[in-house]
Amino acid sequence: MEQIHAIGRRKSSVARVYLTEGTGKIVINKVELEKYFPSAILQYVIKQPLQLLEAEGKYDIKATLNGGGFTGQSQAMRLAIARALVKIDAEDKKALKAQGFLTRDAREVERKKPGQPKARRHFQFSKR
Repeated sequence: MEQIHAIGRRKSSVARVYLTEGTGKIVINKVELEKYFPSAILQYVIKQPLQLLEAEGKYDIKATLNGGGFTGQSQAMRLAIARALVKIDAEDKKALKAQGFLTRDAREVERKKPGQPKARRHFQFSKR
């Protein structure tokens, strides 16, 4: 099996994932998964598609993550891994789609408007 490349996005994060056959090692920006994401919850989010297909020890994953915060980055990486797994075996698409791992979450931060403190929040109105 050659190297499989896939991209995942979430908020302002972009994850580029390279899947190769291996022992289940995950490296992000040349750093081990446990060091890059110390939180067990974020590690779980990243491994969800692999756990669903029972492929945790089958593939080595190299990833580059850009932009955003840790939540957006982990969810972008989950999408990229799911897309790469579908490229390997199209039969897995139904199971991944049912869990929502192939759906791009398109929610972005709404821009701040002039004359307001935030996107929707207004300054307090004073009658007098």
